[in-house]
Amino acid sequence: MQAQVQSKPIDIGIDEKTRGEIAEGLSRLLADTYTLYLKTHNFHWNVTGPMFQTLHLMFEQQYNDLALAVDEIAERIRALGFPAPATYSEFARLSSIEETPGVPAAEDMIRLLVEGQEAVVRVARSLFPTVDEAHDEPTADLLTQRMQFHEKTAWMLRSLLEK
Repeated sequence: MQAQVQSKPIDIGIDEKTRGEIAEGLSRLLADTYTLYLKTHNFHWNVTGPMFQTLHLMFEQQYNDLALAVDEIAERIRALGFPAPATYSEFARLSSIEETPGVPAAEDMIRLLVEGQEAVVRVARSLFPTVDEAHDEPTADLLTQRMQFHEKTAWMLRSLLEK
């Protein structure tokens, strides 16, 4: 990842190469978060069935959190001196979460969102060693908060699938 030209070099105690590696990882996290946001919002709009009210409200809470997270992640990439990806094509290229065609049944929506939540956790966790080694506490804090949210959300969604 190439840093943007700055009027004054960034000197935050993390070299440009490492900042670039962190920004690349955060870009994947941003893409997964945005893709999961879109999927969750889609399911919020299109869920039907006996769990409609519960899922409609739950999905709304989740996509609202994801919308805020997208901004936080993008702003961290910018603070590191790199441009944040911001187009559908960039997100599609960077994301590990697949689009879901059509409108799945409510139970399938839940399963797909569990998979998406867990995918975001894996991406965040994979970046953590680089962040930790660089002593990048602001990014470590962001990753920790995202992992907590996504692990808890996956657990709550999984609990809806228990018989």
